[in-house]
Amino acid sequence: MALQNGEKPKVGSSSSGLIRVVLLLRVVAFFATAAATIVMALNKQTKTFVVATIGSNPISATLTAKFQHTPAFVFFVVANGMASIHNLLMIIADVFAPNFDYKGLRLAVIAILDMMTVALISGGVNAAVFMAELGKNGNSHARWNKICDKFGSFCDRGGGAIIASFVGLLFMLLITALSIIKLLKPKSHHNCSSLVP
Repeated sequence: MALQNGEKPKVGSSSSGLIRVVLLLRVVAFFATAAATIVMALNKQTKTFVVATIGSNPISATLTAKFQHTPAFVFFVVANGMASIHNLLMIIADVFAPNFDYKGLRLAVIAILDMMTVALISGGVNAAVFMAELGKNGNSHARWNKICDKFGSFCDRGGGAIIASFVGLLFMLLITALSIIKLLKPKSHHNCSSLVP
């Protein structure tokens, strides 16, 4: 209707609504990835096991399970930490400089960074899932024993961190889709308005 009367379409309200939705999704993604980072980084369990018995004297050994013992879990912590920092910086930029954009460059850079963050979280959480499955079930072909029957709390906390990371990944996928829509939206309105004499 507005295009037929020669008026420019009103995009302010829908655009600000989209910005608010993206901001809310970023806050949730930030808390999810930050929780995954903190829970896995603090994940540690120490247990004492009887490894042998000489006569009537048991010989025990104290073992500790930490996330640092597995490179996949280290990558998981780093990936989720970087995703948290990315979302925190984007939240700060959206709150303190929402209108700063040089020829659409900001939106393009944000969309690219969002896609890179999705790839980073996906790689980290999938590596952690592989190691978690190995810890839970072992691998009889490689003769790797499972450890979750011995370090139950460590595995439970790791599982919680993995779930939080998957939540963060889901929200980052939504954010990426909305960032791309936001990037393309002004062009479509510009093209529509240029078609009307």
